[in-house]
Amino acid sequence: MNDRRIIRLIIEGRVQGVGYRAFLVREALALDLVGWARNRRDGAVEAVVAGPRPGLDSLIRAARRGPTFARVDALREEPADEAALVEFCGAGFSVAPDA
Repeated sequence: MNDRRIIRLIIEGRVQGVGYRAFLVREALALDLVGWARNRRDGAVEAVVAGPRPGLDSLIRAARRGPTFARVDALREEPADEAALVEFCGAGFSVAPDA
């Protein structure tokens, strides 16, 4: 896929302990994206995601909404590279160890 992009998302708010990572996994897999998501020590969730821009945009919209009990206060998108993607990624989209 020649239009593949890799991005890092930092999602802040009430995003730990509410099923947020599992939500991201379901959304990403439904969009045929690959990558990983993990909790950070600062209370945020971090995700590195790869795929075509339309799929990434759809995931970002879903990430801003989050699952039922989440509250997203801020979402930051940064460019990422293949090394960040493969740090925890096998095939598909998975939950990585907490940072």
